Amino acid sequence: MFLLTLAIAVLFVLVVPVGAADPPRPLVVGHRGLLHHAPENTLAGFRACLELRIGFEFDVARSADSRLVCIHDDDLKRTTDGAGKVSERTLADLRRLDAGRWFDPKFAGEPIPTVDEILKLVAEHKQHDVLIAVDLKADGVAADVVRLAETHAVLPRLLFIGTTIEQPAVRDALKRASRKAQAAVVANKPEEFATALGDGNGDWVYFRYVPSADEMAKVRAAGRKAFLAGKTVAGQETENWKAAARVGVDGILTDYAVELAATLRSKH
Repeated sequence: MFLLTLAIAVLFVLVVPVGAADPPRPLVVGHRGLLHHAPENTLAGFRACLELRIGFEFDVARSADSRLVCIHDDDLKRTTDGAGKVSERTLADLRRLDAGRWFDPKFAGEPIPTVDEILKLVAEHKQHDVLIAVDLKADGVAADVVRLAETHAVLPRLLFIGTTIEQPAVRDALKRASRKAQAAVVANKPEEFATALGDGNGDWVYFRYVPSADEMAKVRAAGRKAFLAGKTVAGQETENWKAAARVGVDGILTDYAVELAATLRSKH
């Protein structure tokens, strides 16, 4: 009986395909932090993400005195108590603004963070397996962000998006700063997939649609990874989230990071 049981076990191992197991869960990336729970692009929101073992996306801008800060809009009005262009205010000016009260009085006094502060925060949570997406909005900031990331030893955890995904010159600048900088290249639709996959400076394909199993197989064969963003998954698109997980997408950017994380914990 023992020999029969052993033979059955060996046969099972031989006939069950190696790839039958579910792929690892995609890494969850909260758009500008936890948009629905804390003011966007603030340390409060980013810290909450990290405590929940969720990654986040943040925007990089440059102040009038060439300091790197985190804010989405060119203008200060929507997310602070100030007004005018970000690029026309010094860091000292920007730091005096309140970037939290507009969301909820409980967040009054939350400042516009510097990129240095954000990367330091990521470094303090190095034990967590998270992906941080960096949206480069200002011109000529790629190398500066790479240098800061290297200072904090977090460069391998960053994925550069924003202007990176569409502008070859930005990808070139990242790779000149460090070959270890991870750049994404956009595929807005299936017709753009081959070009995105074939880009020599691309490490990730930035999908704006749920890729097929065949496309994901090609991503793997090329030694690349897949990032999914855009309207397909930004909202509470549960079925699209599940479909992306089934084909093995590596990271998903969404406005509903907590809900996505809960969905991925359940059976898909």
